[in-house]
Amino acid sequence: MTIRLGVDIGGTGIKSAPVDVELGDLTADRFRLVTPKKHRPDEVMKTVHEVVQKFPDVQGPIGVTFPGVIIRGVVHTAANMDKSWVGLDADKMFSDSLGRPVTLMNDADAAGVAEMRFGAGKDKRGVVIMITLGTGIGCAVFHDGVLLPNTELGHIEIDGMDAERLASGSARDAEKLSWKEFGKRLQRYLRTLDALLWPDLFIIGGGVSKEAEKYLPDVKVRTPVVTAELLNNAGIVGAAVLVNS
Repeated sequence: MTIRLGVDIGGTGIKSAPVDVELGDLTADRFRLVTPKKHRPDEVMKTVHEVVQKFPDVQGPIGVTFPGVIIRGVVHTAANMDKSWVGLDADKMFSDSLGRPVTLMNDADAAGVAEMRFGAGKDKRGVVIMITLGTGIGCAVFHDGVLLPNTELGHIEIDGMDAERLASGSARDAEKLSWKEFGKRLQRYLRTLDALLWPDLFIIGGGVSKEAEKYLPDVKVRTPVVTAELLNNAGIVGAAVLVNS
């Protein structure tokens, strides 16, 4: 059994847990803290330290997710985080600060890898799109199980509006949408992606996925739509797995 620590940084919460990377199972309850309001690197780093220290017995390299485009450890976008992240070699920052090797990756990519390996996307061929609904909209695109990294389809324009402002979990909260209204928003978004990419499967994950039975039955799209089996733990699992791969 190989145990790795996965850390998932989100716009509202930072959570971690040890993961059996062969089975995709958490080996202890996850630990979550609120993301610092200003989202600055130094503040987020302190919170990451706290969630890592919660599991002192798990040594070795760590996988860390971040809500933005990550290319060779450098942050290139930070739509829901402080702009000082952009251009930062966060791989190095986390590794130096934690004193152990860190692999940084896009949060939706990590969640998608976990679902494709252990969850709703396992053994699925063709084009599969994982959508994470939370503070923003994350996206991971796979063809025959192979990831196309850093796809930012949460920021496509729909009716003159960034898709995140239309159909994210935070948009639902801000506008106090009913679940039926939110389902209509999500349907509009998924139909737009469907018309552009003609996928074989949509997987819905992120914080809103645990309430899927309240809105998903009303979402009518050509492509089959399923809920992520790992729910909101997919990012943690994917982070841990990608350190090991």
